[in-house]
Amino acid sequence: MANSRIAQHVKKSKLRNTEYYSMQSTFDMLYDQSKNGSNFKNLMGIISSSENIKLAYRNIKKNTGSKTAGVDGRTIEHISKLTEEQFVRYVRNKLRDYKPKAVRRVEIPKPNGKVRPLGIPAIWDRIVQQCILQVLEPRAEAKFSSRSHGFRPNRSVENAIAQSYRLMQHSKMSYVIDIDIKGFFDNVSHAKLLKQMWTLGIQDKNLLTIISKMLKAKVKMPDGQILENEKGTPQGGILSPLLSNIVLNELDRWIESQWETFPTVKNYTQYSGKGENKHPHNSYKYRVLKKTSKLKECYIVRYADDFKIFCNNPNHAKKLFIAVQKWLEDRLGLEISKDKSKIVNLKKDYSEFLGLKMKLIPKGEKWVVKSHMCDKAVQRTKNNLKEIINGIRHDSGSNDQARKIALYNSTVIGLHQYFRIATMIAEDMGNIAYEVNACLKDHRMKRRIKKTGVITSDFIKKEYGKSKQLRFISREPFLPIGYIKHKSPMMKRNVVNAYTKEGREEIHKNLSTIDVGVLRFLMEHPISQRSVEYNDNRIALYCAQRGKCHVTGQELNPMTLHCHHKVPRLQGGTDEYKNLCLVDKDIHILIHAKDEEIISKYQHLITNTKSLNKLNTLRKKLEIEPLTI
Repeated sequence: MANSRIAQHVKKSKLRNTEYYSMQSTFDMLYDQSKNGSNFKNLMGIISSSENIKLAYRNIKKNTGSKTAGVDGRTIEHISKLTEEQFVRYVRNKLRDYKPKAVRRVEIPKPNGKVRPLGIPAIWDRIVQQCILQVLEPRAEAKFSSRSHGFRPNRSVENAIAQSYRLMQHSKMSYVIDIDIKGFFDNVSHAKLLKQMWTLGIQDKNLLTIISKMLKAKVKMPDGQILENEKGTPQGGILSPLLSNIVLNELDRWIESQWETFPTVKNYTQYSGKGENKHPHNSYKYRVLKKTSKLKECYIVRYADDFKIFCNNPNHAKKLFIAVQKWLEDRLGLEISKDKSKIVNLKKDYSEFLGLKMKLIPKGEKWVVKSHMCDKAVQRTKNNLKEIINGIRHDSGSNDQARKIALYNSTVIGLHQYFRIATMIAEDMGNIAYEVNACLKDHRMKRRIKKTGVITSDFIKKEYGKSKQLRFISREPFLPIGYIKHKSPMMKRNVVNAYTKEGREEIHKNLSTIDVGVLRFLMEHPISQRSVEYNDNRIALYCAQRGKCHVTGQELNPMTLHCHHKVPRLQGGTDEYKNLCLVDKDIHILIHAKDEEIISKYQHLITNTKSLNKLNTLRKKLEIEPLTI
């Protein structure tokens, strides 16, 4: 249940990374040519370019999974010590003669008592996958359906739910076919997937050979046993979500061909909006088809392997259910779970999708959507919050307590951000709050909880500051689970697109404040013999600091830009982001200066108290006396 604000930040960060490393124009070209039906027979040249490889490091190092070891026990930390030249050369060598290591199988417990198998590739294999993903994604995005939302740039659970609500309420689709594919990720046919990639225009034989080897990488089980892998795409692999979307894109398009894209002799397409927001729609075409044909009106909404097919006729639903089951078996070699797959009349029963349950209820002369958290999500939430509260009740010290309160608050925020699109979320959270708040009434918790405290977070102040339910523990906010308002889910705007100039302008507005020319200079002139992590963080810091000196706030000149280690390397300081800051060359001298003559020469650069405080904070880290200018 990811916090949507964090997810949006990650999307913007990846987009900025692409622009900083000068790959955006290349990705735009791939997207545009794919839209126009071009085939690509030499993608390996782009995949193995130094810019794409360095971008892969940038994107993967922020991923929490990069700190998880594969079968070789290595993580991103082992790679970060290499120089840029060594790193690029090693990845290119891997791509030339690709031999993947075994995938480490990890079993994650599920709420129902079963386990979810994850496959963790070795870190170098993950970097190779990231290099390939960056180039394949724009190529595939141009071919994907607008009704697919999972693991795609600028698409989300919220968009999938919004599309479902619209079909139920505005398009009057009151029947839904719920289909559960048996072990989808474990049963994907490798041969079929490679053929689908070829059909999409991905026709670089060297690349397809590498992907085939990835898919067939052996699996090391928790007990140490090594197994062959003849089918499936391991959950946990960086490339797996894209590959799974390629597999099921054929299903999306087949369902669309039954109604939405059914060919007509006459072109009935009309357009809405103006300029960049102009987009085609087929409402008039559908009105004509309803009068003149016996087609089955139906629409798919998919998020990864979880999908719904909506229709407005029970007989059509029955025929489609059988047809989809047969199509999945014949075309993709996939079975459905007959126990979990069914047809639901939404005017009578709920249908569960992505943690919510939805139905239609009468309101005047209309039928409107009513949705709740699904029952399992409610119970899981209660158990999780009560467990965290129990940990706070028995905390071993102030630091431990602060950490657990932060965990509780982040859990509450994540739940609210995810489930607020349920129409009855206030009722659901009130139900959860009644049970959770009972845990706060024992004497240990009661004496700690106060009505006053300090809110330092702008987000918490904005979202929860007006709540009368807000409480504090040790003056730290303890967020109310029951304080929430419903938010109508938003459809994805057509203009939003990571691979068009207009679409990117909608995603972020801040890049214009950065001197892209300096970014290019930093990228093309890495500090030799320094780690890939150091050089990558120089670029990240230039963006984060808006191209200004950390101490003075003055614009940085690329020729006099220095990267300062807060804790010196000789004293164990690392090249990680939090240990670095960018400063002007003369300020760097002043940070380290002990000699009075040197201090007097450069002290005129410090012109206000704020700059002095920042300077002295850095000097204190070096155990050097503060300046009193």
